[in-house]
Amino acid sequence: MNSAARVQRWLWDRRAGRWDHHGSSGLEQVVDAVLRTADPDVGAVAVDLGCGTGQVSLPLARSGLQVTAVDVSPEMISRLEAKAEQDGLDGVVGVVSPIESFELPSDTVDLVVTNYALHHLRDHDKETLVRSVARWLRPGGRFVVGDMMFGRGSTVRDRAIIRSKVATLARRGPAGWWRVVKNVARFGLRLGERPVAVDRWRGWLEESGFAAVSAEPVVGEAAVITGIKVRPA
Repeated sequence: MNSAARVQRWLWDRRAGRWDHHGSSGLEQVVDAVLRTADPDVGAVAVDLGCGTGQVSLPLARSGLQVTAVDVSPEMISRLEAKAEQDGLDGVVGVVSPIESFELPSDTVDLVVTNYALHHLRDHDKETLVRSVARWLRPGGRFVVGDMMFGRGSTVRDRAIIRSKVATLARRGPAGWWRVVKNVARFGLRLGERPVAVDRWRGWLEESGFAAVSAEPVVGEAAVITGIKVRPA
């Protein structure tokens, strides 16, 4: 594991204890949209990338799926597994791994989901992951990405999101303006959080051979995009 992955593991281990209390109503809406879009069949084999403590993995398992839950944080995986045991769910397997280095054999899963995790990856790693997911999925399998999706202001949607965020923070006074300055540095320099626009995701999925690619805005900067691996003719 490289030094960047070790830092990420340390950071997410520290956040694990409060992660279940961290979500907002907006993030809950994104989870709901991811689960609705996944539309899984009972008995399907699924992978949840950046699973956290199981906000998506556990509902999928309750729906009768076999779920491999992947996260860089051992503490997140430990908490997820404890919840699964408490709920009597034996269809969840936790795997501690950075998303960038996780691998699966080709044509072995029916569904790959990820929720609010991939904006932490570098753009090259996002694109590489999309190609990997296309390889892992069986024909007809589905890839669902829920995440913050906006660029640096080149589109109408980007500019609306940025204006909304600035206005919301500005109403908080000096502390809010300080958050504006920090966010400009964080997103402008792409330090830690590296969201990209919906059209960029759409391009990656289509270039990797996904069909029926569609995107749905959810709330604020969040959107869900999905594609289906093409069946052979």
